[in-house]
Amino acid sequence: MSATPRYAFASDNTTGICPEALAAIIAANAGQVPSYGDDASTHEARRLFNDVFETACEVFFVFNGTAANALTLTALCQRHHAVVCHERSHIETDECGAPEFFTGGSKLLPVAGEGAKLSPAALEPVMRRGHGVHFPKIRALSLTQSTELGTVYSPDEMRALSAFADEHGLAVHVDGARFANAAAAVRDQGFSPADITWRAGVDVLCFGGTKNGLLSTEAVVFFNRERAREFEYRVKQSGQLASKMRFASAQWAAVLRDGAWLRHGAHANRQALALSAGLRALGCKLVSPTEANGVFVELAPMVYAQLEARGWHFYKFVGEHGYRLMCSWETQAADVAALLDDVRAALVDIG
Repeated sequence: MSATPRYAFASDNTTGICPEALAAIIAANAGQVPSYGDDASTHEARRLFNDVFETACEVFFVFNGTAANALTLTALCQRHHAVVCHERSHIETDECGAPEFFTGGSKLLPVAGEGAKLSPAALEPVMRRGHGVHFPKIRALSLTQSTELGTVYSPDEMRALSAFADEHGLAVHVDGARFANAAAAVRDQGFSPADITWRAGVDVLCFGGTKNGLLSTEAVVFFNRERAREFEYRVKQSGQLASKMRFASAQWAAVLRDGAWLRHGAHANRQALALSAGLRALGCKLVSPTEANGVFVELAPMVYAQLEARGWHFYKFVGEHGYRLMCSWETQAADVAALLDDVRAALVDIG
């Protein structure tokens, strides 16, 4: 039994840089160009975002998803405001209070919802909380696409939530750390990236690059361009403005130019579906539907112990025995087969 560490399903952060991004970094390393985004790669990347989303938008590059989310919320909220989000959202559970810190105190209001999704019905009671100036004024709705349980909001669900937000005077922010996976999922149903963003009423998207094979770059995409006013100052003040921005924007240009970002998202989704089907065939119970690149499955303690002994690393995520298995742009069929073989062997061993 091998104890060699195996991180293929631990996270989509454990992978390397995708070939398109790596080649772009190397190409960007030649010669001298203007600093701070006044270069050809950055201009091209911003134009390509407009093409992908079929509309004019304002685009800013930052180093990581926490900064993208936190800085975006500073553009939407003041310190006496509040942000409604799902109780499993990354801004609530995994960003060390960064949204509250950067906004100067805007309160997060977590709400429960099946499959890590929010709904207008679940949000309605929150809008009646507090009384007057004694409670923070709710100003933004934050959605995660795809969600922390691997589910995907449909265009209809996004439109319904945006309509609710508009009715209550809320801006709509999307944490899209895995937006590529969500976009690939809805493309299979005939929808475009625009259909789950600005056409559905989204004001701003934090478009994840890291989990889709890029190095240290996320894009903040404002569809409501008025809300982007002076955002460049927020980026600079927070230490997120890259002097050699071409190394970030060249990666985006490379994956946007011919749709590699969407191909990588679709590949990860397919591997997750294969893994999900294989686990179900072995009698394992899924705790969330596989709609993007995450598989959430119940594993008996002895099964998990055997997988751990074989070197597999992944996280407990749901309930007492629910684990998360993430697929990525570089997950191979051989990785899926190897894990399924070890699950099968563990199930045989425990009888």
